[in-house]
Amino acid sequence: MYVPDHYKNEDLSQVKDFLRHNSFGILINQVNGKPWATHIPLELDTDEHGNDILVSHIAKANPQWKHFNETDQVLCIFNGPHSYISSSWYKAEEVPTWNYIAVHIYGKLKILEEDEVLKSMHKLVAKYEQNSKNPISLSDMSSKTMRQIKGVVGFQISIDDIQATYKLSQGREQDHAKIISELEETNNPGSNAIANEMKS
Repeated sequence: MYVPDHYKNEDLSQVKDFLRHNSFGILINQVNGKPWATHIPLELDTDEHGNDILVSHIAKANPQWKHFNETDQVLCIFNGPHSYISSSWYKAEEVPTWNYIAVHIYGKLKILEEDEVLKSMHKLVAKYEQNSKNPISLSDMSSKTMRQIKGVVGFQISIDDIQATYKLSQGREQDHAKIISELEETNNPGSNAIANEMKS
């Protein structure tokens, strides 16, 4: 990913927090010589050695997994909030632009055993059910229902490189107050989120 130095975020703790809150990403690898992408939750976790990894699973019906290779790099893309920025909000004439947050992770993929997949599914469901009105648990589901695990391929990705772009009107600090005010008036969730990021 092209990341100009002034937009690069190298604060690993902040980027990890972003990944925990924006874990629905895109997994990309090569399938028959073409890029193949699947939209899935890619959960940040640690392996038995304390190294950061991503964990997920895809359907066995998805041909992407048949091209998983432990020696090739895969790319995972995570999108955060984004918003159009009108140059009418600037003190001086300039072209409009777009503010956004995006994280790209490159790494090597390893297919998991069924018990490891089940463990990761328990963690995934527990994470997203915790604020439900009537939270469910995989532990309460019948063996018949849980047989569906045989229809997925689980994997973990060891992280080789993290590239984080936080484009938040850097270099236009003199216009930040106006930009933030205009973003907050849009009532657009993405624009409001960008305004909050610019304030932090």
